[in-house]
Amino acid sequence: MSKIHNVCVYCGSSMGTDPVFAEAARSLAVEMVKAGMGLVYGGGSHGLMGILAKSVFEAGGHVTGIIPDFLDVRERRFKEAQELIVVPDMHTRKRMMFEKADAFVALPGGIGTLEELVEQLTWVQLDRHNKPVVLADVGGFWRPLLDLFAHMRANGFIRRELEVRYQVAEKITDVVPILVAASDIAERAGVESANLTSRL
Repeated sequence: MSKIHNVCVYCGSSMGTDPVFAEAARSLAVEMVKAGMGLVYGGGSHGLMGILAKSVFEAGGHVTGIIPDFLDVRERRFKEAQELIVVPDMHTRKRMMFEKADAFVALPGGIGTLEELVEQLTWVQLDRHNKPVVLADVGGFWRPLLDLFAHMRANGFIRRELEVRYQVAEKITDVVPILVAASDIAERAGVESANLTSRL
């Protein structure tokens, strides 16, 4: 059984122009529920966010939505969520999403999705947490960002000792296996660290 109980998924409040994005959200929802993983997300009912939440709910999974009150009108909360939390601002939303999640997945999205993803990558880079971060590269959506990371490395702004740690899922069906594998690796590392400490 995976040690990942809840996955925070970042994605757009719009549908995007390619139907493959919506299909990826539906497929990810089903795979998560099969693996016993609940969804933590931004709480809206529009776009990919809405498709993802509705698909998790309809598949029998647990949905935790966290939405700022000022976005409730624009994005309309997903009322069927088993746990729906309305918060006063974006900072509280992001903090609670982080606290309730064991891993993070980025589906296609806009500036908000990018901002949330990059914040998690920064925290991993600075060793603030070791929760897995996976980019679901649906239709090559994240390739420009990955190219930018390579450009930053080539120009010395991502240094070897401060590498950005993430994994890329080329297919949506790879996301859950990647999360499970990352969880197993982290658990083994924790056991080894505990054993080393006990011998000192």
